[in-house]
Amino acid sequence: MIVVAGEALIDLVPHEEPVGTGPGPGGLPALAPRLGGGPFNTAVALGRLGAPVAFVSRVSRDGFGEALLGGLRTAGVDVSYVQRGAEPTTLAVASIGADGSAGYSFYVEGTADRLFDVPGQLPRAVRAMSFGTCSLVLEPGASAYEELLRAQAARGVFTALDPNIRAVLIPDADAYRARFKSWLPSVSLLKLSQEDADWLGGSPQEWLAAGAAAVVVTRGGAGLSVHTRACGEVRVPGEQVAVVDTIGAGDTVNAALLHGLSARDALSAEAVEALSGDAWAEVLRFAARAAAVTCSRAGAEPPYARELGI
Repeated sequence: MIVVAGEALIDLVPHEEPVGTGPGPGGLPALAPRLGGGPFNTAVALGRLGAPVAFVSRVSRDGFGEALLGGLRTAGVDVSYVQRGAEPTTLAVASIGADGSAGYSFYVEGTADRLFDVPGQLPRAVRAMSFGTCSLVLEPGASAYEELLRAQAARGVFTALDPNIRAVLIPDADAYRARFKSWLPSVSLLKLSQEDADWLGGSPQEWLAAGAAAVVVTRGGAGLSVHTRACGEVRVPGEQVAVVDTIGAGDTVNAALLHGLSARDALSAEAVEALSGDAWAEVLRFAARAAAVTCSRAGAEPPYARELGI
């Protein structure tokens, strides 16, 4: 089983058609609520691909929280390890650029997911854990997720990290960069966008030297690449698609990478390092195809297995 740890939130996404009788006071755009959060999207994507997956988080008991749990259950995700709280759900307001890229502002004060505690137990069959995004930034929950990452890595569990930088939430960039580097000895697979890599100021070679077994860098429509000590760099092009928006595309890549590695029985640092360049190219092409489907529709709507021919 793959366990995804991190936040579940509501994305408020600009809507093409006005909601109600008009676009709102002062010409404000209509906003449609969408289930979201990087880890949430990754868990849903894994479930839709048919992978055994569980979600570990803290979710509000409000209406948004109930909808988030419903979305996970519908995707086949085990929610037995989700903590609940009376606090409200985090909101992320999305803005969509002309190229379909998404930017975000966040409403996070006093929200349920920030109060996550290290769980007393996890599924016995856990083979891999995925971490990332706001959950590793917002305290006090960030320290709990960090403790969980280190503890599971020490047990030999395969760990995947997608920092998915939201700079607006990071008050001290240098402190975050130092903290990020401290996680790398506990990370098996590091996946990040080229924008994240530029913001962090490092290189795949540095991150491999610090402990990661493989580093995957995404470049939007230009494709993605993996860096390992054995293979060097393996790069594949992106899939051509009419982009509606990019919400959830990176999270879909996370899921597709984990699914592809699991299908090759490669959910260990040793197995990842032993993969051939050809095998990595197949995994990356699968991830590119999956992300393209997500980009072809509004919001974080990752593909189902049947849409990818699996």
